[in-house]
Amino acid sequence: MAFGAIATVTGLALTACGSGFSEGGGDGASSDGALTSSDDSLTVLIASSGDAEAAAVRDAVASWSGDSGTDAEVSVASDLPQQLSQGFASGSPADVFYLSTDALAGFAENGSLLAYGDQLSETDDFFPTLVDSFTYDDQFYCAPKDFSTLGLVINEQMWQEAGLTDADVPTDWDGLSDVAAKLTTADHVGLAFGAEYARVGAFMAEAGGSLTNEDGTEATVDSDENVEGLTYVKDLITSGDAAFAADLGAGWGGEAFGTGKAAMTVEGNWIAGAMNADYPDVDYRVAEMPAGPGGQGTLQFTNCWGIAADSPNQQAALELVEQLVSTDQQLAFADAFGVMPSVQSAADQWKTDNPDSAAFLDSADFAVGVPTQQGSADVIADFNSQLEGLSSAEPADLLESFQSNYAAILP
Repeated sequence: MAFGAIATVTGLALTACGSGFSEGGGDGASSDGALTSSDDSLTVLIASSGDAEAAAVRDAVASWSGDSGTDAEVSVASDLPQQLSQGFASGSPADVFYLSTDALAGFAENGSLLAYGDQLSETDDFFPTLVDSFTYDDQFYCAPKDFSTLGLVINEQMWQEAGLTDADVPTDWDGLSDVAAKLTTADHVGLAFGAEYARVGAFMAEAGGSLTNEDGTEATVDSDENVEGLTYVKDLITSGDAAFAADLGAGWGGEAFGTGKAAMTVEGNWIAGAMNADYPDVDYRVAEMPAGPGGQGTLQFTNCWGIAADSPNQQAALELVEQLVSTDQQLAFADAFGVMPSVQSAADQWKTDNPDSAAFLDSADFAVGVPTQQGSADVIADFNSQLEGLSSAEPADLLESFQSNYAAILP
């Protein structure tokens, strides 16, 4: 399941070297930091969730190209991190590209990226937490293209069969434990989700925990709050009222939910596409994640539109990105392939157009981004492998190992 997963950046991605402005060469290149400008066409490299996304991006770029007079071509990557790395290493990267949060630090550190965020005309329109996700060394690098959050997805039929009503939708951990128990039968568990930080981390946030201090210089993985959050997840699992998706024979929470192996799941707004395509007969609702001892919390996932430092036509690339993140264009993307717009000016219209998914967007105010530090993907992958044995492990021990590994990658 590609959506919502934390992408792994290859070692090549972290060692590739971009030339940036070091030589001041090429048409319009400037050693004083001004944007390069030329008659060169633009290349746009994306990853795609499917034909709908690829077609929508191609149409949007073609429309801009027709209006601007600058040729632009969209390519869909088969392995985006690898192809980005190869482009940077060769000195011929795509001009504009999808960039994940965990790839930002490595590519920014080696000079591959143009830090253009502060040159955008509507910087204040982005959700602030998304700006934080693409800020490195106090520089806002790139425009968030869209985002997702985690919510509690509930099977309406199973909910009613358990005698539950609207008043029972859980708003705190006690409520979640209670309804999970009532929804559990011999045929299905009350709740299922993936054994990964990208799901379990929501409960750590709800306990008031985080992976680092506010300025990202100190690891706080083994805090009392994170222990409390992970202990709550363990208690849900060991009670038998919740299960990891893999333990139910499902590849992800959406599959466990769609096939009726779980009455609830913790997933993002991408689940709508999967439900429509694979489980159209399942009636469901979406609620905000219940609050924990630290208040409400959830995780957010996003990509940005990166611009290459080596691009000979950065000015046109910036103008293209401005169009791609405009309110109208983001609403068109949302309609085409189900994403949530990254700009606040599109929020009300998106919720009007997608009333059943409004809880996902309403969660933006208390969502926290996944880690962006260089090397975080490998550390989290190790933690994910340990989470699979959570039911027989001590949460404090798992977090102590996570803490040691995470501290090692911090500056």
